[in-house]
Amino acid sequence: MKKIGFDTEKYLHEQSAHILERVENIDKLYLEFGGKLIGDMHAKRVLPGFDEDAKMKLLATLKDQAEIIICVYAGDIERNKIRGDYGITYDRDVLRLIDEYREYGIPVNSVLITRYQDQPNVKIFMSKLERSGIKVYTHRSIEGYPTNVDAIMGEDGFARNAYIETTKPIVVVTAPGAGSGKLATCLNQLYHEYARGREAGYAKFETFPVWNLPLKHPVNIAYEAATVDLKDVNMIDNYHYEAYGEVAVNYNRDMEMFPVIRRIIEKISGKKSVYLSPTDMGVNRLKTGITDDEVVKDAAKQEILRRAFAVENDYKKGTADDETLRRMQVILEETDLKKEDRVPVIPARDYALEVQERIGSSNLQAVIAMELPNGELITGRTTPLMDASAAAILNSLKALANIADEIDLLAPMILETIQRLKTDELHSRVPTLTANELLIALAISAVTNPTATLAYNQLGNLEGAQAHSTAILSRENEQTLKKLGIDVTNDPVYATENLYYN
Repeated sequence: MKKIGFDTEKYLHEQSAHILERVENIDKLYLEFGGKLIGDMHAKRVLPGFDEDAKMKLLATLKDQAEIIICVYAGDIERNKIRGDYGITYDRDVLRLIDEYREYGIPVNSVLITRYQDQPNVKIFMSKLERSGIKVYTHRSIEGYPTNVDAIMGEDGFARNAYIETTKPIVVVTAPGAGSGKLATCLNQLYHEYARGREAGYAKFETFPVWNLPLKHPVNIAYEAATVDLKDVNMIDNYHYEAYGEVAVNYNRDMEMFPVIRRIIEKISGKKSVYLSPTDMGVNRLKTGITDDEVVKDAAKQEILRRAFAVENDYKKGTADDETLRRMQVILEETDLKKEDRVPVIPARDYALEVQERIGSSNLQAVIAMELPNGELITGRTTPLMDASAAAILNSLKALANIADEIDLLAPMILETIQRLKTDELHSRVPTLTANELLIALAISAVTNPTATLAYNQLGNLEGAQAHSTAILSRENEQTLKKLGIDVTNDPVYATENLYYN
């Protein structure tokens, strides 16, 4: 059974109280949300017991006082940037987020396109939003932002960019991912609020790094691993120490930007900033929710290993550079971790060698090993009938349902029909069933086969399983495993030399 190391309810109580403190004595608070508002799987993985929708549930308790502005960088839309955990583009993720926020009853004020340059794909996206009744604003780049404060405060700075009309005392500024312009949006709004004679404030809803955990705590290092492509580095907040004599952890971008942000806020408000350090700007009560530090440390170390595999795969695919790969290797060294410390790695590789020797092949064998939440290790390999992902899922369900390995769960005629559909009608050169196709076949079989029903009913028990593949997974298989709640990694090797199907 998975160990719990975090109390979400306690954390939410502390965090919401601290947010409300920030709203006192001002007309409006612009609250920049770092990380994901919904589906924060990184936090869930490093803090066992953390609710991935905790931030959204917190805002739901404040929904009468809050509204949301969603920022998205125009360049990310134009180049179809993908959000890795969902496998969808940023523009589609904006639509998903709007739907999610509405379900929680929190109004979406508008979508802001940042650093807009009249890109064709962005115009199409804006039209789609507007025709769906969503207000859309655009902000142009400000030359010299953020360091040239005089230019920012001049007529070609914040004054040129639109003011977004808001009505609630708390305005949450969020985005599909990093680099979307959330901070610039908050500062732009502060400028226009003060120009209208209203007193507004800025704060940042922080999750990672955790300011009051040690600098080299695995949870903080896991944040570095998660943002290694952004070159984020944790460091001691010297401003905080000088002001309070208290050690606090922050990261390089906030540290570098703090003097500039403080000066901009002071220029906008016409008075000395209440913030003496970048840590002061953050609202972060995450540590109060940690109930078992050892459990959390172990979980964070496993996340570092998962991130290491992800970076190696991105490098293989050409989406990560040499510096990112080198930095990830340094993180592994400083935490004294090696990739084989991830439980399913060695079993997967050993089984792949075993299969290779058994069939007398010199080619890589695609194999997945899966550590189930109960600690049992299950393997699956690619065969002419199904790929390794499908086989590992099927074998795991059998194990969970105590079904003997030799019993067929799926009617051969169903599998053969699906394969014929793929090859004859859909003209696929790969007849093997994927994980998604296997699940559909299982669902069909469960209607008439009681044994298949037993296996089907175990699907929920795959959540939290840890899997490793000896070959790079297809995006479809990767997303299917993630949707089942399985944390999967893979070696940076393609299963075949076929460039198109890889």
